[in-house]
Amino acid sequence: MAFSKLLEQAGGVGLFQTLQVLTFILPCLMIPSQMLLENFSAAIPGHRCWTHMLDNGSAVSTNMTPKALLTISIPPGPNQGPHQCRRFRQPQWQLLDPNATATSWSEADTEPCVDGWVYDRSVFTSTIVAKWDLVCSSQGLKPLSQSIFMSGILVGSFIWGLLSYRFGRKPMLSWCCLQLAVAGTSTIFAPTFVIYCGLRFVAAFGMAGIFLSSLTLMVEWTTTSRRAVTMTVVGCAFSAGQAALGGLAFALRDWRTLQLAASVPFFAISLISWWLPESARWLIIKGKPDQALQELRKVARINGHKEAKNLTIEVLMSSVKEEVASAKEPRSVLDLFCVPVLRWRSCAMLVVNFSLLISYYGLVFDLQSLGRDIFLLQALFGAVDFLGRATTALLLSFLGRRTIQAGSQAMAGLAILANMLVPQDLQTLRVVFAVLGKGCFGISLTCLTIYKAELFPTPVRKSTAAQGNRQEAVTVESTSL
Repeated sequence: MAFSKLLEQAGGVGLFQTLQVLTFILPCLMIPSQMLLENFSAAIPGHRCWTHMLDNGSAVSTNMTPKALLTISIPPGPNQGPHQCRRFRQPQWQLLDPNATATSWSEADTEPCVDGWVYDRSVFTSTIVAKWDLVCSSQGLKPLSQSIFMSGILVGSFIWGLLSYRFGRKPMLSWCCLQLAVAGTSTIFAPTFVIYCGLRFVAAFGMAGIFLSSLTLMVEWTTTSRRAVTMTVVGCAFSAGQAALGGLAFALRDWRTLQLAASVPFFAISLISWWLPESARWLIIKGKPDQALQELRKVARINGHKEAKNLTIEVLMSSVKEEVASAKEPRSVLDLFCVPVLRWRSCAMLVVNFSLLISYYGLVFDLQSLGRDIFLLQALFGAVDFLGRATTALLLSFLGRRTIQAGSQAMAGLAILANMLVPQDLQTLRVVFAVLGKGCFGISLTCLTIYKAELFPTPVRKSTAAQGNRQEAVTVESTSL
């Protein structure tokens, strides 16, 4: 009798599993707010150079309109609006002449925004772009912060896997939630952009631990037959969190308030996570059968199964003897390339994973290029992602893994290509293609998660998951840059 049989004896499906999934839904609802936060907190508002004539109240002539002052102070930009990065060295009074031509200002001396910028605050009252002037010559720093955030996930995917194996899944989950809460809250007090990026790295580092620990706990306390449904439910919670972020950002237009709202809930999640039992399988592997037996009986009591009272240490150890021996054998990513069949599957999954992730995150990290109402767009992305994930289980039962994976990914690619060919002025059509692509990505990601678990044998499955997590972090970091 393997550990899965022991789990069924303790109540493989019951109240405990329901409460556990509800607990894991909480961080899944909030994590998108951290990952996609800079779609709003780092949005680029309309801006122009600060000028003496326009923005120094004591110097403004009362008989001139703001439009006239703007005309003589700021040259036209590429889109025929005021230039965002240049200003005239001296007021160009001749431009007030109705007969003035492009030659009238093209020969005038201009200079960079040496006195700073004036930002449009009609959409966002404050963003990190406006706070640290991440525009014009410094605009390359904006994607850098998102890239550093994803670097934190990359490093965390290495470190937390080792720490959770050594110290347990439950304490690492609680600690990572607390770390994310503290680091995320602290960013609103960051005096410089460098410190802000450092705190975002620490927050992302903790977020990687939440991913790994919660996923491992959920899998190890869920029977094999129920894992696909459980993963789909948690994936739908992630999608709902994306949609909720659109509403949250619409209500909170200041980046500090939004950052606070996305971080403070993790304090509560850290406390709530303490009710979860430690993984009995991990306790057995680490030579703690007494504690494992206590946790199994606790789960059985919650599920109302009385059969677990008959479990003894001897029965427990004899049941999982082979699993314990297998777990102690050293495994690495190289094992995936030793067997020809696994080697081909691994290479295929690397290509599928890379093409899917770079397109997916390239889409969700660049909302401003798709339309003006990024709040509605974020909500639409979350809603269609939810619909895609929710229907995946039904589609898989009728069409199979390979068909759904190939079909959804091909449709997503066609939608993104079509979006690229649509002119910028046809915003509605571009949004339609983007939303269609996002829904197909939701189906493809959910299918891929289930498919990968079924393509590889149990001894190397963890290596596959670790490889996928690292590839995701590297891909997203590259996409951000």
